[in-house]
Amino acid sequence: MKSLAIRLEEDLHAQLTMIAQLEELTISDAIRQAIESFIETKRGNPQLAGRAEAVLAEIESDAAKRREAIVTLFGGESAAPESGSPTGAKSQRSNRSKENEPALS
Repeated sequence: MKSLAIRLEEDLHAQLTMIAQLEELTISDAIRQAIESFIETKRGNPQLAGRAEAVLAEIESDAAKRREAIVTLFGGESAAPESGSPTGAKSQRSNRSKENEPALS
């Protein structure tokens, strides 16, 4: 579970607190329900779905370019552990953090 800190105006916080008390919920549960409702509403938005498809296509295109770069570099051999392995995830994180660093000779 992730934690999220938000800032609310005093009057909005007071209203949220009152609704949570009346509904016999914690403030966190009330916020969680509101977010779930918001997400469910957005799922039915065709414009948002269209933008999501465009982003997915961009991700797929980028992944294909990166795969091709690896094949070009290593002649088709797999240079990285399979994506499901813990070491693969660790090496991806460490590579991301070093993207802006100059290569060592």
